[in-house]
Amino acid sequence: MNSNLIPVGIIGTGSYVPEQIITNKDLEKIVDTSDEWIVTRTGISERRKAESHIASSDMGVIAAQRAIEAAGIKATEIDLIIVATITPDMLFPSTACIIQDKLGATNAAAFDLSAACTGFIYGLSVAAQYIATGMYKYVLVIGTETLSRIIHPADRSTLILFGDGAGAALLGPVKEGGILSFDLGADGSGTMLLYQEAGGSRVPASLESVQQGKHYLTMMGNDVFKFAVRIMGETSLKALNKIGLTCADIDFLIPHQANIRIVDAAVKRLQLPPSKVYINLDKYGNMSGASIPVALDEAVRGKKIKKGDMIVLVGFGAGLTWGSCVLDWIY
Repeated sequence: MNSNLIPVGIIGTGSYVPEQIITNKDLEKIVDTSDEWIVTRTGISERRKAESHIASSDMGVIAAQRAIEAAGIKATEIDLIIVATITPDMLFPSTACIIQDKLGATNAAAFDLSAACTGFIYGLSVAAQYIATGMYKYVLVIGTETLSRIIHPADRSTLILFGDGAGAALLGPVKEGGILSFDLGADGSGTMLLYQEAGGSRVPASLESVQQGKHYLTMMGNDVFKFAVRIMGETSLKALNKIGLTCADIDFLIPHQANIRIVDAAVKRLQLPPSKVYINLDKYGNMSGASIPVALDEAVRGKKIKKGDMIVLVGFGAGLTWGSCVLDWIY
């Protein structure tokens, strides 16, 4: 980062996943699949599902409260709340505004950010600029998703992959270390590889759109897989190269938890041993924007990460989008 800018770091993390567990055995009763088939192709054994009265904001609030507590500040000290989600409580107002009210963060501006599974990294990059320039001191970034609400119950290809959850990180100024670089990207020509067709201005909600299942997530799995296998390694290397580092400098990798084969490809490209990679997709599946912050919080609280470790966060998502972030961990 520019030497004239204020160093920025993550000073607190938090996460929340619903109590209800949906196992592969449970899915065997719903669609034509098996535990062995799912584990072999995805690495996922179970995922979490929010109760019907729980929305993305409800989970986001709990994750945020835990991050605020970990950082040792008050909610009223937060200057900005950014929520990365593709499953907002409603189209408007933003889920960030709903969370702001529930947190009592009365001095914070708030907005949502849509970059799908890369949303949390995009959110970190935005937050870092506000703090680095001195405009704000504390910014809360939350990734929260209730993907179970947009998955067709009979679509085997997506039903096995996605789960619900929320993760959060509180960013603030630091004396040393912290966030060192970002690499962000997008390829809009891949828009129709992963999308939710109805509910926006192009296909407004109607009886017909509901009957045709257009409010469910649609994914071209093979194409997304090929893209992800390539981009995860590429973006990680770009973020490292920006600050003169190599794969050998990585102490810990926290990838988007989409598919174990995609993660394995990235790990191979970066020449990392399994001990330097955090995996929890076997427990939670793909939680989109919540995936990376939940994994980060678990790694932090599980003492997998220590002060001075060089951390790489990397993800990809609908858009198509991708992003990576290199951090010198500060606590």
